[in-house]
Amino acid sequence: MILLLMGIMAVVYDQLGVYRAHGGFTVKALTLIRAWTVTFAAMLLIAFLAKQSATYSRIVIGGLYAIGLLVQIVLHWLIRRIQLTWVRDPANREKVLIIGQGELAESLRRKISSNPWLAQEVIGHVAVEMPGGGRGHGPDTPALGNLNDVPRLIRERDIRAVYIVTPLASSEVLEGIYFALLDENVAIHWIPDIFSLRLINYHVKELAGIPLMTLSETPLVGTRLFLKTVEDRILGFAILLCISPVLLVIAVAVKLDSPGPVFFRQDRAGWNGRHFRIWKFRSMYVHEPDRGIIQQARKNDSRITRVGAFLRRTSLDELPQLFNVLAGDMSLVGPRPHATQHDQEYSKRIADYFARHNIKPGMTGLAQVRGFRGETRNIDLMTQRVDSDIEYINNWSVWLDLVIILRTFSAFKGKNAY
Repeated sequence: MILLLMGIMAVVYDQLGVYRAHGGFTVKALTLIRAWTVTFAAMLLIAFLAKQSATYSRIVIGGLYAIGLLVQIVLHWLIRRIQLTWVRDPANREKVLIIGQGELAESLRRKISSNPWLAQEVIGHVAVEMPGGGRGHGPDTPALGNLNDVPRLIRERDIRAVYIVTPLASSEVLEGIYFALLDENVAIHWIPDIFSLRLINYHVKELAGIPLMTLSETPLVGTRLFLKTVEDRILGFAILLCISPVLLVIAVAVKLDSPGPVFFRQDRAGWNGRHFRIWKFRSMYVHEPDRGIIQQARKNDSRITRVGAFLRRTSLDELPQLFNVLAGDMSLVGPRPHATQHDQEYSKRIADYFARHNIKPGMTGLAQVRGFRGETRNIDLMTQRVDSDIEYINNWSVWLDLVIILRTFSAFKGKNAY
């Protein structure tokens, strides 16, 4: 049991960033409680599925949970106190210099100053000449000169580490700075300022010994894709089973309300731009698009049937998309898929619009629970929806999905629900 517990801890603690968080101790303690609880829940689930849950007494399991959590919190607190005591001694703090300016340089300064585990002190910065002249705003530290002064500053101020923050447009200065610092016996760190770009699930990794910075990638790779798929299949099937009588009642109501099919199907672009046919209950009278142009539903739209108005107002017309979820075309949570004509229209006006396709489209999403649903009357509303979609992609987790699903029940109705 202990070996199983340690194995699960290795995965869960890494996923929840227990050893990567450097905030206050209260946040650390809450993170530990959450990670330890998830670890124990996973262990008990495996024991139950393996029919071994009765092997150990509940007193033993409960005691291990409580004592293990208490010991971890105490150890983290003790190590934190020892570290802070050691860092407060000026003799144990490394002096560091930032070469560069801008928001990223200031953000770097704040993170170094607020992270006691680094044991570093930023003593100042040196600006880099920007393309077209000018140097921009430096971080909130003393300006100590220009690039030619760096070797002298390192010797005079006993600097032990240098952080180079270069904008994309001035990255060519890196080579000169690097060779100038090689003789100074200091640690050299490079932070390319890539944050002027819209980054999608960015991260740094290694490929056969080569450092690799990924600027845009789907979060659904490896075990994360497996977790998302299991979540969709299990929850999707359970929800479909529970609401099947509701689906039957709605289908009869749609059929009796107006002539035409029960379901409406339309081409949509999904994950990685692959097309699929979406399922919805028909909420409009059967009609041909005006001049072949697909128009979004508007308030008091004459095309909407009586039953359709209720379905759209409560979002019940979306329920058949559970079939898309079980087929793997969609997820329970993700960016809402738009009509392909709207994709083409908005992609011309929003530069990173198609970044939404870096994850499976969903029946609900972060944008929807924030109120960005229904008709988008202007480009600003669509931009806010895209911003929320990309935020979701960058922060995806099973926990976030569950939170959005719960919030969806309170977001069924709203001023844009028509």
